[in-house]
Amino acid sequence: MSRDLFRSRLDLVGGRVEMTHGAGGRAMAQLIEAIFQPALANDFLGQGNDQAVMPLPRSGRLAMSTDGYVVSPLFFPGGDIGSLAVHGTINDIAMSGAVPLYLSVSLIIEEGFPLADLDRIAQSMGAASRAAGVPVVTGDTKVVERGKADGLFISTAGVGVVPPGLVLSGDRARPGDRVVLSGSIGDHGIAILSSRENLEFETAILSDSVALHDLVAAMVAAAGPHLRLMRDPTRGGVAATLNEIAHQSGVGIVIEEGTIPVKSQVIAACDLLGIDPLTVANEGKLIAVVDPAGAGSLLAAMRAHPLGGEAALIGTVVEDDRHFVQMRTAFGGGRIVDWLAGEQLPRIC
Repeated sequence: MSRDLFRSRLDLVGGRVEMTHGAGGRAMAQLIEAIFQPALANDFLGQGNDQAVMPLPRSGRLAMSTDGYVVSPLFFPGGDIGSLAVHGTINDIAMSGAVPLYLSVSLIIEEGFPLADLDRIAQSMGAASRAAGVPVVTGDTKVVERGKADGLFISTAGVGVVPPGLVLSGDRARPGDRVVLSGSIGDHGIAILSSRENLEFETAILSDSVALHDLVAAMVAAAGPHLRLMRDPTRGGVAATLNEIAHQSGVGIVIEEGTIPVKSQVIAACDLLGIDPLTVANEGKLIAVVDPAGAGSLLAAMRAHPLGGEAALIGTVVEDDRHFVQMRTAFGGGRIVDWLAGEQLPRIC
């Protein structure tokens, strides 16, 4: 049956998701065949089974991650929940140094959700996975009653393969290591907040949501033996990520304010809202900790990549039994960079 015919039948139910679309019958088949199969099409998904069967990598170790996405609003400057779910899970896999291979997706859809919006999100998810070269190979849809899901929630899982001999972990930072940031911070969180609160700035602030695995591959090729760890500073921003690393490795970290790239419009928005750019979420940046012997080659490789042009050395790992993250300010002073006690910007991813 053609996609156009399935679409016409979907339109007959008012152009919105109904409970029958999650009931496992003909309406559910119509929804899947009209929206998800064309948007996410690949040979593995096309098997049409309740699981995907894929070849195993010949060498290396498997890496796996899972995540949930409840971002509000669903559409925001620079992306939407569909592309965000793909990018976020790919990046979690990539931070281990792994090459991401496959994704799965599960959608919890609220009754009454517009079919046009669902199709737009599915198309965005498919475009993001194809651009990254990481297919969505299996998935699931569920429909819940009105008022039970705030439109749409997405859960994703991903698997990848870590090259032989590469070991990256949050407990590997050592005093003397250098801390590298791949680019400007705070874009995603401010884009979400401005869209949510209908804030307007002179210059548009777009989410930095993007898949980072190609950048990671270039980093591993340039400085693999010297890399200690990589993390993507999502919820809680750079501040939370650096504190996690310091506590996991049992060290302190000192960063230099003047070296941290932040767009002027993000600084202005943070000043207006009374928040610290260091605590704002990112979805297309990474932090790496590297042995000083490899810092130069790592930074050069990052700056040569389109996603690392603003890469900067922002700090050093130090001995500190208190595991503090400290910042030397642009005015010559210093302050503790603490992680937030709670969530500054809820529903950010």
